[in-house]
Amino acid sequence: MDSDLRAAFEATEYRVRLARGGWAVIRIGEALPAPLHAATDKRCWGFITAWNPGARLGDRHHNRAAQRRLIESLRALPSTVVIRPALGVAADWREPSLFVIGPDTRALDALARHYQQRAYVHGQACSCACLRWLD
Repeated sequence: MDSDLRAAFEATEYRVRLARGGWAVIRIGEALPAPLHAATDKRCWGFITAWNPGARLGDRHHNRAAQRRLIESLRALPSTVVIRPALGVAADWREPSLFVIGPDTRALDALARHYQQRAYVHGQACSCACLRWLD
């Protein structure tokens, strides 16, 4: 694991668009914000994207197409309860993402690997947000 990449993931704000407007911010090592915790109802959740495979800046057209396929893949999972638009925000970049409630790490691992992601953020209900590496 690249320590610079790990530091970048840990410094990122994982923003989730709320249904009534505004954002809730997930931070690695912290409990899920109250508006998101209420929505999880003790279920697993993940913050995942198909953008920028391999943690390398990708073509916008390719990234958008991959994200649409990821949304369809998440919708096809019987365990998916909620999919919310999200955004990973760091000092020098932004990455469209998704906050999903329902799929466990086994399902999210498979999707993250399929879309060549190095890591994603996950948890269960109010547990602390964890960074899950796939190397």
